[in-house]
Amino acid sequence: MPTHPQFDEKRSMPSSADGKWLRVSLWVSAAAIAGTFLCGKLLAQAVGRSDWSIELVDPKVLRVCADPHNMPFSTDRGEGFENKLAELLADKLGKGLSYSWYPQATGFVRNTLAAHKCDVIMGIPQGDDLVQVTNPYYRTAYALVFKQGHGLEGVDTLGDPRLKNKHIGIVAGTPPGNNMVANGLMANAKPYPLVIDTRVDSSAEAMMHDLASGEIDAGILWGPMAGYYARQATPAVTVVPLVKETTGPRLAYRIAMGVRYADQEWKRELNRTIRESQPAINKLLLSFGVPLLDDDDRAITEDSVAK
Repeated sequence: MPTHPQFDEKRSMPSSADGKWLRVSLWVSAAAIAGTFLCGKLLAQAVGRSDWSIELVDPKVLRVCADPHNMPFSTDRGEGFENKLAELLADKLGKGLSYSWYPQATGFVRNTLAAHKCDVIMGIPQGDDLVQVTNPYYRTAYALVFKQGHGLEGVDTLGDPRLKNKHIGIVAGTPPGNNMVANGLMANAKPYPLVIDTRVDSSAEAMMHDLASGEIDAGILWGPMAGYYARQATPAVTVVPLVKETTGPRLAYRIAMGVRYADQEWKRELNRTIRESQPAINKLLLSFGVPLLDDDDRAITEDSVAK
């Protein structure tokens, strides 16, 4: 999810531990949701049309499910990169654009996509089983963030001995916590809440404030949040994607879009649009500071996108 693979801090998050707290809360309604999806699929078959328009309430409008207060992902003022991505897709598809707003917390999918109030969730980790996912449109990782000039230059793994006895910020319940435990870093860690009211609070902002003030020596954030807030930080900070971990879970994830299981043609149309728009999508994400990675954990940069 806040927004971590996707439902950590951002909701932030898939078949990874990030989304488990959200999935558990939805088990009770799973049967009802499945029934809704099945009915939609049977209806499409009965009508006998293969195009995606039959699957959508309004085929002329891209209806997006989103959190109204969740930078850098989305806001009701259209400021986040998922807002900008929705605008790009709407233009490519020749559609208008509308939103169904709901906090990225317990009940998000049930009260938006499953209720047919919207037709796509812009950021879902590949492997999330609450929704049907499209092909991924970016890959990123949790990142270590630290101030420049404070002795941590070159640190790129939580096993680095220079992190011993350091005060490190961590969003409670997110996957990097396991890696910190494995490396004996939890004794001096400062936890930040995973589940927050995004209208009035931000664990990422609080962590970055503590880093600037010296209350913590380093922090670990979901990549898009780390990159976005690092660009606003004073003094300057370094963002290091944690792709070299050898203890604990891997911390890189592919992020896709989510649609209803019945909406097969709609998923295919989104897949085509993602594929055709990938250079523009990469450029958009980089403009927000998202640390993009290819499948070999190499950084995707503005220079490589231009080529």
